[in-house]
Amino acid sequence: MDRPGALKLEYLPAAGRSPEWGRGVLGGALFDRVPRDSPAASGGLGFPVAQVSMPVLGDEREMLELWRIGDEVRAGNHGHVRYTCGADVLFGSLSLHEEEMPAAAAGGRSSLYAATGQAYREIFATLAAVGHPHLLRVWNYIPDINGETHGLERYRQFNSARQEALIAGGRAIAGNVPAASALGAAPGGPLVVYFLASRTAPALIENPRQVSAYHYPAQYGPRSPAFSRAAVLRSGDAATLFISGTASIVGHRTLHSGDPVAQTRETLRNIEALLEEAGRTVLGTRLPLDALAYKVYVRDPRDLPPIRAQLTQAIGARASVLYLQADICRRDLAVEIEAVGSRGLRPAA
Repeated sequence: MDRPGALKLEYLPAAGRSPEWGRGVLGGALFDRVPRDSPAASGGLGFPVAQVSMPVLGDEREMLELWRIGDEVRAGNHGHVRYTCGADVLFGSLSLHEEEMPAAAAGGRSSLYAATGQAYREIFATLAAVGHPHLLRVWNYIPDINGETHGLERYRQFNSARQEALIAGGRAIAGNVPAASALGAAPGGPLVVYFLASRTAPALIENPRQVSAYHYPAQYGPRSPAFSRAAVLRSGDAATLFISGTASIVGHRTLHSGDPVAQTRETLRNIEALLEEAGRTVLGTRLPLDALAYKVYVRDPRDLPPIRAQLTQAIGARASVLYLQADICRRDLAVEIEAVGSRGLRPAA
């Protein structure tokens, strides 16, 4: 039986689900080119499911990412945000179409800027209303992430809007920021954000091999990305580790441009460094690579076989892995990997 409040992540095909598949689900995401009026988008499932226009790589057409919890839950809405929460953890999601943003909301800036600001304002309002104030992990899916409008790449527009929303909401823009990722969804779709939040503050982890993203130099845009490299949620005698989107970056520079296999190896080195740091500072012991569940974003699907072979060699064939085709925040990155793992905490001496 699951521990009360314990989070469990599953990746499973959307087709052929058993009648019990939705039991104990806090929330989730459905990956494929899904219509806006699907049952999940309309709330017919009883819990929020983010609709992400992002092709699945492999045999399945649609895949579900599900977060289960061993708790009683309650559901609600706040603005565009649909959420479900237990005693300690909340899952929420929202999507905003840029063309629906009022011109005044953009203030002369892009519609993506306006949508991002509104999304984060609504997230913060939801957390305050429900009483789960600590953002733990955020997934951002941005249509045409590497495109340029208003003289600036859209990912950099997103970073500027996110940081300004954090400041306006009285939240930190460095140090005390959640684990996160930002990937490119299909052009023309909505900005999709889903997130986990908690009543208690997570422990935040940085990678000693990398410059913290919130300290990136100005060459990466007018506002730095506001996320931590990893976060740990402690609940009783257990903990869950959330590793942010991780890539072949050392210091603040991309390594191995044009070589997806070498980028995969470097990305795994960064994940191992985070496991070491989390073990040293929070968990009391290091999680092994094969104990994690992975989501792998591949820019060019032709690179999937060598990337998958490299990852399988490192983590084994039995690890839970979801492969998706996505544009990545830097054009010279071929692959990005995020991960989740759980373990019991070592008793204090």
